[in-house]
Amino acid sequence: MSAPVAFGAGALSRAAALVHTLVTVEALLLAAASPGLAGLLLVGRDPANLPLAAVCLLPLGPALSAALYALHHRDRDLTDLHPARAYLRGWRLNALPALKLWTPLLAWLTVIAFTLTHFPATGLPGWWAVLLAGIGAVSLLWGAHALVLTSLFTFRARDTARLAGYFLLRHGRATLGAASLLVLTAALTALLTEALPALLAAPLLLSLLHSGRPVIAETQEDFTA
Repeated sequence: MSAPVAFGAGALSRAAALVHTLVTVEALLLAAASPGLAGLLLVGRDPANLPLAAVCLLPLGPALSAALYALHHRDRDLTDLHPARAYLRGWRLNALPALKLWTPLLAWLTVIAFTLTHFPATGLPGWWAVLLAGIGAVSLLWGAHALVLTSLFTFRARDTARLAGYFLLRHGRATLGAASLLVLTAALTALLTEALPALLAAPLLLSLLHSGRPVIAETQEDFTA
């Protein structure tokens, strides 16, 4: 006869532990980003307000980084769950490093978005708009890799930026996975409501971790002592 499974180690317990972790991390993420998200509600959709919207999104970077940290270090045993503790530790460790990358990325994407929304006034040929949109998409994919790296590893900001660029082509499947999540987020925002991606942030980030496993593994093996 097979040995009995201890409480907290079965499939149902692991599923309950995952749900508990996702719900807790989601709540803490929304709480950490709430000042900026509340500001977005007041800013409005006028393209002229894009710089203000970028400022409102600044708290989101550390909040996402802490969520990735908590999900990566999550417990799978229902009897030993501490997602809130892991999230707060991730926020303390990663808030400043995340801002060092998140702030310039937001500024760069704001310049691109502002240019595209006012493109007729630039007098540039139409292919410039396509080029700018492509640069913006690549920047977002770089940002996805950079967010994972800065959340799980302790590198200087410039080293994280270089590694994120290196992994864009080095691990095409991981980049494709990040791209599919960005497309899904954009589709949810455009077709349903802007609030839905925020409410599903935790499972989306867990999917980002899953697709980024080759990046995480190579970084651990080749770029850490």
